[in-house]
Amino acid sequence: MNQAPANFSIDESQPIEQLIRSRYDQFSPSDRKLSAVIVARQKDLVAYSATELAQLAGVSKPSAARFFKRLGYRNFNEFRAGVRARFSSESPLYKLDHATPESDRKPGFASHVETDARNLSAMRESVRPQDLKHALTLLKGARRLWVVGYRNGYASAFYAHVLFSQARADVTLINEAAAKGADILADVSAGDVLFAIDFRRRTRVLPKVVAVARDAGAAVVLLTYAPLSALASQAQVVLTCPTQGSTIFDSYVAAISLVNYLAGELVASARTTSRQRMERIEQIHLLLDDLDE
Repeated sequence: MNQAPANFSIDESQPIEQLIRSRYDQFSPSDRKLSAVIVARQKDLVAYSATELAQLAGVSKPSAARFFKRLGYRNFNEFRAGVRARFSSESPLYKLDHATPESDRKPGFASHVETDARNLSAMRESVRPQDLKHALTLLKGARRLWVVGYRNGYASAFYAHVLFSQARADVTLINEAAAKGADILADVSAGDVLFAIDFRRRTRVLPKVVAVARDAGAAVVLLTYAPLSALASQAQVVLTCPTQGSTIFDSYVAAISLVNYLAGELVASARTTSRQRMERIEQIHLLLDDLDE
């Protein structure tokens, strides 16, 4: 296997899972063991030495040294510095401080729209038809459907809850404003499905919520930017959405689009019952007179 050159160009803002994924097909069995350890412990990588990571993966120190070079780094210390840079670069404040001068950029709005279009196109390539089919099978057959997404994932989770609730009953948004997460999770059981949204700068709570759901026997459909993350390894289905933004903020256009598609398919698959539910919802709106027509 050829070793990557020491001067290989690396985008330090690229998520570590994405960097590993881009080279995964060329990895040896030892490299893949080390990859799994790194992805699972990515939030704490700066606390580990190269020797400790090698021991956790069950590979030799020379194998670990070759692995970091294959990623494009001269050595482990340069890799660890890159990890620090990646976590810093996830912050909008960091992006603001390192933004390209406006004079060097394309017209702002045009660039913004082009970036979103690329994200949608990339999602079309990354989401496999069999994964969509599996996700829809789980969502359709769920006894109850639970939705969760914190911070940057909340908007997509809220949207999923609104649309999925049109298609079927028994859809619950776990992270409600009342902060009753523990009370809500107590009702999760076998036969249920958790639809989880996982975007970068995630909270520490999300992996714990996924663990609780799995322990209760629920299946997990994960919508994420990180297909090789430790959280992804806990899901039955992983749907990947690029979140690259044209400004200091990430874009979730692809995620919203995918949620919209899933909800539409849920309605189409149970047209009669979904229509009855949607008709009842409209009747209640008329009784409440809450919508401005």
